Amino acid sequence: MKPASIDYQIMWDRLVAVVEEQATTLVRTAFSTSVREAGDLSAGLFDRKCRMLAQAVTGTPGHVNAMAESVSHFAREIGQRNIFDGDVYVTNDPWQGTGHLHDVTMVTPVFREGRHIGYFACTAHVVDIGGRGFGPDAHEVYEEGLLIPICKFAEKRTVNPLLLRLVRANVRTPDQTVGDLFSLAACNEAGMRRLRAMLDEFGTDEIAGLGDYIIETSRNATRKAISEVPSGTYRNKMQVDGYETPVQLKVTINVAGETLSADFGGTSGMSSLGVNVPEVYTRAYACYALKCAIAPEIPNNAGSLEPFRVTAPKGCILAASRPAPVSVRHVLGHFIPDVVLGALHAAMPGTVPAEGASALWNIQMSARPMNPESGLKAHEILMFNSGGTGARPQSDGLSATAFPSGVSTMSVEATEQVGPITIWRKELRQNSGGSGARRGGLGQIIEIEPRNGYDLWFNAMFDRVDNPARGRAGGKPGSAGAVELTDGTKLRAKGRQFVGNGQRLRLSLPGGGGYGDPHSRDSSAIKDDVEAEYVSMNEARRDYGYKP
Repeated sequence: MKPASIDYQIMWDRLVAVVEEQATTLVRTAFSTSVREAGDLSAGLFDRKCRMLAQAVTGTPGHVNAMAESVSHFAREIGQRNIFDGDVYVTNDPWQGTGHLHDVTMVTPVFREGRHIGYFACTAHVVDIGGRGFGPDAHEVYEEGLLIPICKFAEKRTVNPLLLRLVRANVRTPDQTVGDLFSLAACNEAGMRRLRAMLDEFGTDEIAGLGDYIIETSRNATRKAISEVPSGTYRNKMQVDGYETPVQLKVTINVAGETLSADFGGTSGMSSLGVNVPEVYTRAYACYALKCAIAPEIPNNAGSLEPFRVTAPKGCILAASRPAPVSVRHVLGHFIPDVVLGALHAAMPGTVPAEGASALWNIQMSARPMNPESGLKAHEILMFNSGGTGARPQSDGLSATAFPSGVSTMSVEATEQVGPITIWRKELRQNSGGSGARRGGLGQIIEIEPRNGYDLWFNAMFDRVDNPARGRAGGKPGSAGAVELTDGTKLRAKGRQFVGNGQRLRLSLPGGGGYGDPHSRDSSAIKDDVEAEYVSMNEARRDYGYKP
């Protein structure tokens, strides 16, 4: 007997708990700090048609929404005849996964009473995948590390030993990287155990009917939400730093009744360096922005994503083709929501925030012994850091907070345990939030030094140094970022660079833009900002006309 709608709704709610436990397993078992500390991952359940039915709350939009497309690639490449109970599939192909080699996606088919009924999938960022390391300096994807095509990590519960040997032979951190592969497999296994228990409880052996209910309900609700946006054509453009030259990001959004399309025509062409973005990642973050603004309460799944049509001209920097380097595709990819939301501002005034720092200020560090004969070990260290978000129409921006990625910052203590560095300073950056009726979120200042016996090479992948976040509706821009040594030596915002023993690297992260006329800000809010040292007295007087 077909379950009633109320049963399907209860089962839908339970699925969210299932995939959240799936993600929690990955966090608890992962070796990489990017997963264990920052939550740079995704987890979800798919039906046999490769439609994403539920995603874990823990995770990033780029991973989740890109993974929503990738499972269909796995099903096609493996082929239904070769899908067996106990299989696990893997890839880090940027164009069939989530956009760069450092993200490993694993897919596990789910069987029930001998029948294939769906898939669990998960993705995690591994600290090292070989090649040049996590940075933007490669000229082809082949330089960026080991590419694992879609293949079987395990067949009928037997792990592929040759694949493990290949991974170990091509990465700097073999135990850590292979450990993360097993963590991904365990993540999907945990999801399967919880799903089977749920199906036992509800007395059913399939999820096809539930899947149809989830997809149809979500699709219809999203279409209704789109229909409430005034029909029309809305455009926005934004310049960001890029690598060799500044990059122009442009979008045109067309709304007509229940349909919405977003096209990135006019965006700059591909770069010769690794800041290019595969289109799957562009779609992931464009859909995220559209959904945040238009249908935020509707659960994220294949049905709620389907009504948004996102395209980019092949060969532009947001639709990079093989074999373009794409290692730090997140830098430009994280600006996509700002571009999209800027276009929606005309259609939905008073809804979207000002521009923020947006792109993470990730830093990949290689600590190397000054004396190769010292017996000291080399270390690879990855640290996620965030600037300020843009002010919102009704509230200030968030300080040192990752939007749109949603990842957490690794703690100082956890980072210093991974490798021989000392983080001497990590504090909010005064005056970095753009002035406005609502103030932009603050960036932060971080100072890092290699410990005795070590030099430090780091891969910079930073933006908003030359093009700070713009304010909205009369708000002022946030402060631009800066990369330097503490002695004042200026460094580049992108590329591999050296910090010698005894030197300190200083990162000054950008702030978010303000929203609304600064002179309309409540005087008590200005007073609180000054007392908290978010804003100096001089800036309060200059930008807000503050008179204590």
